[in-house]
Amino acid sequence: MKKHKPYGIYERFLKRPLDLICVLLALIVFCWLYALVALLVRIKLGSPVLFRQERPGKDEKVFCIYKFRTMTDEKDVNGNLLPDGKRLTKFGRFLRNTSLDELPEAFNILKGDMSIVGPRPLLVKYLPRYNEEQRRRHEVRPGLTGLAQVNGRNAISWEEKFKLDVEYVEHITFASDIRIIFITIFKSFIKQEGISSSSSETMEEFLGSPE
Repeated sequence: MKKHKPYGIYERFLKRPLDLICVLLALIVFCWLYALVALLVRIKLGSPVLFRQERPGKDEKVFCIYKFRTMTDEKDVNGNLLPDGKRLTKFGRFLRNTSLDELPEAFNILKGDMSIVGPRPLLVKYLPRYNEEQRRRHEVRPGLTGLAQVNGRNAISWEEKFKLDVEYVEHITFASDIRIIFITIFKSFIKQEGISSSSSETMEEFLGSPE
């Protein structure tokens, strides 16, 4: 497996402290927004307000990610959950389109599970499906947003997404992180593109790349 490039000063000494400072400031300034979204989720979607799921992080260490809930628990006559598109309400779609459902990930950043910018944390079951190059996305902390999110998000293929993740791992700089953050804000609240794939409300399951 190709090794990670030598860590730069920003990656080694500045990225984590800046993550903490920015997240703490955001929690203080936007505490009202967290409370408002939590209240609306409780009213419109019920309890629990938070969605929790195990995801692999840096060095494939598994952690519990936190998000605001966006779907109902509706089931069919056999007790199986309905497809995502059936359970995703108009309010839930709004949360996803604006990325407000991801606000609780700030607490994952505080804990050190995540960074503000990095490859998005995916499902644990995908781990054995990556090839050696794709596994390199786990050489760094996963992010609230990342290079793949500002270059198509769910509208691009898994292979394109992983290529962008590895590109980020190899070129982490303060300037690139700032650029990704500003593009994320623009696309989340103004352009709102790449939310869904061409055939699904979210993203199709990753089954592995053809050799």
